[in-house]
Amino acid sequence: MTEKSRLLKNDNRDEDLLAPKDQVIKRDSFFVMFESVIEATPRNEGKPSQEIYLEGEQLKSLARFVGGVEDEEMLTLLEDCKGFRKLVHSIGIVIKTGNKYAGKINFVLQNYGKGKKYDTGTLLRIACPTDGTEIILDLGDYQWSPSDDVPGKFAFEFEHPGELATASVKFYLHDSYKVPEISLEPPVTFGSKGYQSMIRKSLLSKGNNQRLKEAIEKAERGEDVTIAYIGGSITQGAGAKPIHTHCYAYQSYLKFREMFGKDDGRNVHFVKAGVGGTPSELGMIRYERDVLRNGKVEPDIVIVEFAVNDAGDETKGICYESLCLKILSSENKPAVILLFSVFVDDWNLQERLSPIGMHYELPMVSVKDAVVEQFRLTKEEGNIITKRQFFFDIYHPTNDGHTIMADCLSYLFSETKKSFRDRNDIKMDRSPVYGNGFKDVQLLDRKDNRIDAKINVGSFWETDVDLQMVEMDANPFVTPQFPNNWMHTTTSGNESFKMTINSRSLILVYKDSGNSEFGIAEIFVDGKHVKTADPHEVNWTHCNAVILYQENACREHKVEIKMASDNENKCYTILGFGYTF
Repeated sequence: MTEKSRLLKNDNRDEDLLAPKDQVIKRDSFFVMFESVIEATPRNEGKPSQEIYLEGEQLKSLARFVGGVEDEEMLTLLEDCKGFRKLVHSIGIVIKTGNKYAGKINFVLQNYGKGKKYDTGTLLRIACPTDGTEIILDLGDYQWSPSDDVPGKFAFEFEHPGELATASVKFYLHDSYKVPEISLEPPVTFGSKGYQSMIRKSLLSKGNNQRLKEAIEKAERGEDVTIAYIGGSITQGAGAKPIHTHCYAYQSYLKFREMFGKDDGRNVHFVKAGVGGTPSELGMIRYERDVLRNGKVEPDIVIVEFAVNDAGDETKGICYESLCLKILSSENKPAVILLFSVFVDDWNLQERLSPIGMHYELPMVSVKDAVVEQFRLTKEEGNIITKRQFFFDIYHPTNDGHTIMADCLSYLFSETKKSFRDRNDIKMDRSPVYGNGFKDVQLLDRKDNRIDAKINVGSFWETDVDLQMVEMDANPFVTPQFPNNWMHTTTSGNESFKMTINSRSLILVYKDSGNSEFGIAEIFVDGKHVKTADPHEVNWTHCNAVILYQENACREHKVEIKMASDNENKCYTILGFGYTF
């Protein structure tokens, strides 16, 4: 074996790799990343990095839409580590920065292990030049942990947060596997007639335009106007590089500002409140805090983007409708725009959520309607952008994809400007489509307890600082979500968290985590067990909301949260609660 690395450290998990050998044999290959823009995002631990997740269907989907792989046998081999090493002979990595002083960027391949997912799989790390030189990682040169289960993620580790690069990752295959070569697409022709035609298809409904026209005219008069965005990771900016300036939210805000603002648009203000991996069930709880900033902000326009996040919504639309009504009911009468983004498999929840928009006459913009049909066309048939160009991964858009989303919103703005004003405002006094039971939901946490719920924290007396972090507004730095929490630690004891509260409904917000030190909690309401809350169901650090009870009348309830049996010496974090009267 050439170029042996040093012995594996940390229970066969982490190899410091020497320079791999050159590729000698011409092998069939396919890309899983091709000239993707990557960005150094700050991490709670380790170097700032760009992470690309591979488990589940994600690596297979990258092979399909980036590499053009259609062979189902080969795709199936990518599902676990055994099949992966049977198929993949070596990995080629190319990183470019355009900065000759950038030094090196680490490429990381982490396998997730059996048992303790993040602790037992092999982790390979290699320093790569940033001048476009291809580095070949020959998988046969390295020792692999017997606990390897599935390929978990790629990571690109930088020295400083905010740095940018482009990266390509190619899988070279063993001799018995063949894939056809694919041709690279020409750049997207932004502004062409075909492009404009595609954008026009995004306008699902103009809706009642009175509120949106009022915001436009207000901006044109030079008055202060605030445009706000609430949603999931796409609204946070995932896939956009840099995330804070190339995301669809910031780009569409700039377009609105250019179209209608006065004095270089200084009177138009921007609020972004996207949180990755979270649905409207959490969005409605954090709306006052993250958008209204606890009464400091009165947005004139609010774009709601949960069309690919609400699959796990327990209420199947009630939370989304409640959020829309919460916004619409504000005294300053903001315009609400529903935005329907899309995943690489052409899926979203537009069919479930658009009836809410139709019912309340809300403007609706569908990215799915704009791009999905043309994805299936050849260039000769009218394709404008391919999936490889639109998607950074199977969930999030590239910079080009974010630009298209921004242009779809901009088209609504321009069409509304040209339209006659509707005489009457939308009608709120109508029966809901799914339900409005959470319209008035409020946040209760360690800091905000406006209803004086009686709380005995028990052994949940510490505060967790290792939280989900997101880029808010136009900031490149990250902000912790739900910092005013209650945390049970491995050494804090074994007393229950107890709360007596008068409410009609109650939602628990707790922290999901991939850390093996976190354990399971049992939830009781009025002495009855109602929920087992496992922070490892999703297995990465983010916020999870679950309904504990929902009733027709407000009354007193006693809530108890305690660590499950054999989990007393584990960690658990209660981020907060959402309640209604």
